[in-house]
Amino acid sequence: MYLMLRLVIVSPKYQMNIGYIARIAKNFGIEKLHIVKPRANIVGKKAIMFSKHAHDLLENAAIHNDLTSAINGCDVVIGTTGLIKKANPRLRKVYYVDELAKRFKNSKVCLVIGRDDIGLKSDELEMCDAIAYIPASKKYPVLNISAAVAILLYSFRSHIFKEKISHDKEYYMEKEALFELIRKLVYNKKELREKEDVIKTFKKVIDRAEPTMHELRSLIIALK
Repeated sequence: MYLMLRLVIVSPKYQMNIGYIARIAKNFGIEKLHIVKPRANIVGKKAIMFSKHAHDLLENAAIHNDLTSAINGCDVVIGTTGLIKKANPRLRKVYYVDELAKRFKNSKVCLVIGRDDIGLKSDELEMCDAIAYIPASKKYPVLNISAAVAILLYSFRSHIFKEKISHDKEYYMEKEALFELIRKLVYNKKELREKEDVIKTFKKVIDRAEPTMHELRSLIIALK
């Protein structure tokens, strides 16, 4: 699997959770944390203590003023919520956590983790292309955010070892070539407005279709 995974934490409140998330992120190979408007000192004493040997992720974290900038550049944005009714299934697809890695294995994926206390707000969930669902107990379905991060990253990481890296890297390169062709075609149409929105729509359609290598190459030939 050739997976590009970005981890975004929205407005974390407690240093303990921030530290635990950094440690878990490093356990699963995340090299950069993206944090939106932290409400606690991410390099505070407790955060550093609970991060153990992952304090460098906190010291070098990218801090964002809003979720829009944090998810910029990703093909697929996956939100999280313990309250599945909060995520309107008519507007986005809800996936069990073990389906995510397979479904989006050839995409630049952004995992968005909500606040420690209130999770993601409705308008933030609206910005997501899909929702990750962890099937916890109905009596108490809301997980601590560090536990949710561990489950999600394990799901993606374990799937990596079930795929052939060489094939997926080649697939990813072919898909990037297709996206570049689409970008050129869109920008050559001077009368077309909102060009970036059109390109994003094409990317989402292709990601959801999961074309085979043969289909990708056929599309590239047709568009050249």
